[in-house]
Amino acid sequence: MNETHQLSDWLPTTNKEVKIRGWEALDVIIFSGDAYVDHAAFGPAVLGRILESFGLRVAIVPQPSVHDNLQDFEKLGAPKLFFAVTAGAMDSMVSNYTASKRKRDKDAYTPNGDKGFRPDYAATIYSKILKEKFPDVPVVVGGIEASLRRVTHYDYWSDSLKPNILTDSNADLLVYGMGEQPLREVVELLQKGVPFNSLKTIKQTAFLSKIDENLPANKNWGEVEIHSHEACLKDKKIFASNFKIIEQESNKIYGRRILQKVKGKTLVINPPYPTMTENEIDASYDLPYTRLPHPKYNKRGPIPAYEMIKFSINIHRGCFGGCSFCTISAHQGKFIASRSKESILKEVDKVTQMPDFKGYLSDIGGPSANMYKMKGKIQSICDKCVAPSCISPVICYNLDTSHKPLTEIYQAVDKHPKIKKSFIGSGIRYDMLVPEFNKNADKKELEEYTEEVITNHVSGRLKVAPEHTSDAVLKLMRKPSFKYFHKFKNTFDRINKRKKLNLQLIPYFISNHPACELEDMANLAAETKDMGFQLEQVQGFTPTPMTVATVIYYSGYHPYTLKKTYAPKSKKDKDEQHRFFFWYKKENRNWIKNTLQKVNRNDLVEKLLGFERGDFRKGNIKRKNNSDKNRILKKSKHNDFVSVLPKPKRKKRRR
Repeated sequence: MNETHQLSDWLPTTNKEVKIRGWEALDVIIFSGDAYVDHAAFGPAVLGRILESFGLRVAIVPQPSVHDNLQDFEKLGAPKLFFAVTAGAMDSMVSNYTASKRKRDKDAYTPNGDKGFRPDYAATIYSKILKEKFPDVPVVVGGIEASLRRVTHYDYWSDSLKPNILTDSNADLLVYGMGEQPLREVVELLQKGVPFNSLKTIKQTAFLSKIDENLPANKNWGEVEIHSHEACLKDKKIFASNFKIIEQESNKIYGRRILQKVKGKTLVINPPYPTMTENEIDASYDLPYTRLPHPKYNKRGPIPAYEMIKFSINIHRGCFGGCSFCTISAHQGKFIASRSKESILKEVDKVTQMPDFKGYLSDIGGPSANMYKMKGKIQSICDKCVAPSCISPVICYNLDTSHKPLTEIYQAVDKHPKIKKSFIGSGIRYDMLVPEFNKNADKKELEEYTEEVITNHVSGRLKVAPEHTSDAVLKLMRKPSFKYFHKFKNTFDRINKRKKLNLQLIPYFISNHPACELEDMANLAAETKDMGFQLEQVQGFTPTPMTVATVIYYSGYHPYTLKKTYAPKSKKDKDEQHRFFFWYKKENRNWIKNTLQKVNRNDLVEKLLGFERGDFRKGNIKRKNNSDKNRILKKSKHNDFVSVLPKPKRKKRRR
């Protein structure tokens, strides 16, 4: 245990720890799929500290065992108000399985990365056990797993359409998104004596009601009914059509209440809360976290997810990118909630006082590193907006994309006497730094931010995510044309060269995404090779609930147009797309050659296989074909490989 902390500084996890605090009973008991890390980056800790700040007696049961007599679910007894259940910081199926459905070797949210401490569908399993053992105690389910499964959804791991998580888990109430605001209202009403089963009008919650039950009216809410779960089971196109409504209502400032019939009941999803104010988000991050794992894990080894963020600072929430494959906006919302400069610097100071801090912050960021303080210039325009993205297909004219507040934060952090260097580990939206794409921004300001990041906040490699090179695929992804990545790379190379930094630009790509054909992957491999990249890590598309791409993957229809859309689904199709990334591996050469020749793409064969791997690395002369036999591959100053013609040899004169 840290010398500056006592066991009572953490929320209690055992009866002994409850007694240390002098408590005879508990108001709320939290069950979590993660190990307990008392840090603002871990949802269960935030939930616990928020409830504690309301004057409640709160305990947490991290990673309860579901493989024995289930004593972990009974050891603390029944709480006075409710049980709170979360699968943890990740959907348990994403945590437990790879994109190819193989069991993962590690769980980043468990000491030593040990696997097997989080069951599949953890939120459902925990809730069902609690309802069986304590049928009269309300169960509130939340967190990312519950949030993204709040309505009929496709579950990739069982390859089936599942109803909302309330139906499967028997929980009484679902809190979706970031839970501070709805939980505050839940607690306030319960403390006033309102019965739990009367909590029907709290924003950002969902519940099941009887078909004939009259729902409490709210004059500020509209109402929309989507196709029933049973109708979705019968018709994939109907399922796809639901999603447009769900996504738009989830991203509105003033959303409508969503209703859906399911198994003889009505699912009711109340509209979301407005974006947290600066004071509200500051209050959440300013709670008395120890910023450390519970001492019970001291002998079990480090928790990988904590080690990754222990010296990082989260400065905002939300993402207005709206990428088709991403769940951030579905959970955190598309509008940005930013912390104050004072709150950020206060946390920086806490980090510098940690005993093992060496002067280096690993990250100052958020879901997307460079969206801090960005919002609509005229709020009334945002109030009416239904667009899922503020920057696709173009950057909204009403969006203030000034990077100046962010640059000032970086510089203020670096002035702290104990900070040697601060890094940006979160992904940067490079497209917002390209003047040709971000046309309404101050070009000089974008250049200043880009130079600030490259010069002072990159540790050898700057990671960005163009995701693909095909304009058709990128359009479906809600990402900009790859031509803007070329422009950003030019800026990166220019600054890199001028500052003599010798940094690397690392692009991330996704294979087998909906709308992506085999030729698209071949083109991607050829274009990135031509730019000098030899890709080592590639992410296969994983269908997760509540995304456009997942709806397309399952149904075959785009939810906004209801037009048929291709998605690679078989293992063969996925493996083949993935294989193009590794054109430089000897075992792939014949397959790539034969595959591309079948579709009459000898031009891509030439681009991808014109040089042996060793010659590509070393810049050796290598014949490509008879028509261009003198061309060589030479390494440029910026570690790119360029194809050039050597100087002609002088002929010897005859004497």
